[in-house]
Amino acid sequence: MEQHLHIKNMVCPRCIATVTDVLTQQGYAVQEVKLGEAVVTGGPVQVEHLRAALQEHGFELLQEKEEQLTDQIKTTLLAYQRHLEEEYQPITTSVYLSEKLGMSYQHLSKVFSQHTGTTIEKYLIRLKIERVKELLSYGELTLSEIAFKLQYSSVQHLSNQFKKVTGVSVTDFKKDPTIERLPLDHLA
Repeated sequence: MEQHLHIKNMVCPRCIATVTDVLTQQGYAVQEVKLGEAVVTGGPVQVEHLRAALQEHGFELLQEKEEQLTDQIKTTLLAYQRHLEEEYQPITTSVYLSEKLGMSYQHLSKVFSQHTGTTIEKYLIRLKIERVKELLSYGELTLSEIAFKLQYSSVQHLSNQFKKVTGVSVTDFKKDPTIERLPLDHLA
């Protein structure tokens, strides 16, 4: 019997590998694992055992439908951010989310806000700022190149948003190696 599991805090390929390992160690036949979701066979899911095993690695098994949807929105926003970096004429956040998740943006926005305490727009801004921090830490791109890559209207817009979200300027961030990036699963 095929079972779909929704798993919170999956944000990268290493997360997929870790969840795959956990599921395999728990005795499930893994059919597919992608960000936020796994498909397994091999008997009924032993929820408490699996929940504990996933929590050891920083993941959470989601069971409530709205929690699952909130996690799907976060995962879709990560994909949207990558889309923004690759497309010169991107679609809006609302259209992207509605098309990918098959629900109205109003519904998605309401559920997301209720479960995270923030709006989709503010969450996306925080995602972008964490990406800016990442790109700055590599030292490979100028601030102008980063602003262009992440589709900011100007370097000034990026700088203002960065200071508003982090409390420090881009210059101060580059000078102070003790200012840390946030894990993506701690943004909301």
